Amino acid sequence: MKNMLNFKNFTAEELMDILNLALDMKKNPEKYSESLKGKKLYTLFEKTSTRTFLSFTTGITELGGTYYNQLWKDSNFVLGEPVSEIKYVCRNVDIIMARLVKNETVELFGDNVTVPFINGCDNSYHPCQILADALTILEKFGTLDVNLMYIGAKNNVFNSHVEFFSKMKQGKLYGLTPLVNDTACDEKFYEDAKATGYYVELDPAMTMEAAKEYADKMDILYTDTWVDMEFFNNPAYKEKKEATMAKMMPYQINSEFTKDSKAIVFHDMPMHVGFEISQDVIDKNLEHILDQAENRRHVEKAVMYTLLMK
Repeated sequence: MKNMLNFKNFTAEELMDILNLALDMKKNPEKYSESLKGKKLYTLFEKTSTRTFLSFTTGITELGGTYYNQLWKDSNFVLGEPVSEIKYVCRNVDIIMARLVKNETVELFGDNVTVPFINGCDNSYHPCQILADALTILEKFGTLDVNLMYIGAKNNVFNSHVEFFSKMKQGKLYGLTPLVNDTACDEKFYEDAKATGYYVELDPAMTMEAAKEYADKMDILYTDTWVDMEFFNNPAYKEKKEATMAKMMPYQINSEFTKDSKAIVFHDMPMHVGFEISQDVIDKNLEHILDQAENRRHVEKAVMYTLLMK
């Protein structure tokens, strides 16, 4: 049995097989419409969600299975001894996907499940988002051999990009991350990735003029929210949010920054317009961004099928 907590226990070949399966599932949905018939998915949400909930639940039903959704706050995970709760859930379903706050909780699930487990996002990794990004890259460029520049916070999405590029050994990721979020990835994680040659860590103190020189040579520019979704509208984080915004506003992806670049722009959503990305850049790239979001469903179908059937 295999879980997907991140990409550590997957080879480049296995990840490529998942992407190729996702491509086939997207092109030939009827071929797979009963491939997971009778299989039951349990989805558990400690974090807010639109894409993760919708993509996994529609995905399992398109494969002939069913799902059972629960919010963390409504479950006995908030009250009981967690290991026994995990093992109980496994007695009832065939596969679990959880979107949790802490990587430590994801690791706890990974250590104790008796059915396949998928990390739907935690504070350190977001593997399914990056597989969706990779699928979108394959569709638009025909290869993973692209130059992608990520501008924003060193967060879960960024970490999974670092892990993916260094694992696949195709293309190159350039990271400009003036803001560093609290994640479980230590400096060795980034140093090992840099040593592969497929991840370049840009000087976070570089001017935007210097950053623009890199951007002009890219195939893809990528950004993500600077403030975690659950904190964005929380009054308790008002001062921290304002300080973060003041620091990061010079790094906004806008029409001035992209005017000489032929790159398409990616964003994993939800977008905070006027902060990490401007409305005019969204308008120009919305179809690309929505393709990313739709592809969550297709890669997650491939992940579920792979973990359950192979």
